[in-house]
Amino acid sequence: MVHTVPDSDGTPATAVLGVSQVRRYYELVDAGDVPALVALFAPDARYRRPGYRPMVGHAELKRFYLDQRVIRSGVHTLDTVVAADDEIAVHGLFRGALHDGGRVELRFADFFRMTPQGRISSRDTFFHVPAV
Repeated sequence: MVHTVPDSDGTPATAVLGVSQVRRYYELVDAGDVPALVALFAPDARYRRPGYRPMVGHAELKRFYLDQRVIRSGVHTLDTVVAADDEIAVHGLFRGALHDGGRVELRFADFFRMTPQGRISSRDTFFHVPAV
């Protein structure tokens, strides 16, 4: 059980745990550790990402990271991480390689919602690319 006792700076412990888990998520993605990153999500977690239908649950998340993700490898640099209770917002830069050999560099924003136990219950990803 997560307690909501504030951290030394007054931030609720749920937000502190959420930020820690989200930062860990990016470390695991960049390391290619799919089993560990999927374990950060609640069993019924929902992930919405441009160009894909919503993914729900561990099996769909695992399939995405192992078989469907067009990114082969890369590094996320987090510029901003903001927490409010069970919600974490991230803005940053991704640089990496695609499976087709191409390179990618783009800004992104992610919005996470956490469970009281500190697992990711939902994630929405947005990319800074020309669309309209």
